[in-house]
Amino acid sequence: MKPSILIIYTGGTIGMKPDPTTGALVPFDFSGIFEEFPTLQSLNIGIEVFTMDPVIDSSNVSPRNWLDLAAIIRDNYARYDGFVVLHGTDTMSYTASALSFLLENLAKPVVFTGSQIPIGVLRTDGRENLITAVEIAAAREGGRAVVPEVCICFQNKLFRANRTTKHSAEQLNAFRSDNYPILAEVGVSIHYNRPFIRRPAP
Repeated sequence: MKPSILIIYTGGTIGMKPDPTTGALVPFDFSGIFEEFPTLQSLNIGIEVFTMDPVIDSSNVSPRNWLDLAAIIRDNYARYDGFVVLHGTDTMSYTASALSFLLENLAKPVVFTGSQIPIGVLRTDGRENLITAVEIAAAREGGRAVVPEVCICFQNKLFRANRTTKHSAEQLNAFRSDNYPILAEVGVSIHYNRPFIRRPAP
């Protein structure tokens, strides 16, 4: 049976597209995700989307939003094999770190991602980040998740959430982990750094 993933859109640059009339950036309707990302349909992964209401500018994220997001994952935990959270980059590390402590003893992936360039712009990094995050959230071996923890997937690297900081507003490789090894590196294939991936207690 193919794995099932819930994508949770909280807001941020990754969900913005230019309005065809005004040219101003407006939130993208993620109910049309397969039209925007037809590649997702070839992954053999069941994907559903939940959009937070209202969507949040990442500069306005608060602890209340962290609790709401944790509750969404808790309430849907049994229905999905993994979760992908689309979030603004400015406070992604804070939200992901908070979730890593709110969601105790995870046995399923919660993968945060976003983009530096809006999804509706030709050079967007959002497409690659999203597709890779979905692949990692769905990855299983022996019936168990490969990365059963809260993490951040950005520009071909996977980081432990609570060991990650944003270091650049201009570069596409905007995140780094100075005091913990990366959990995976993405090239032709995804290479998992298994000794450093957290495992749930029995």
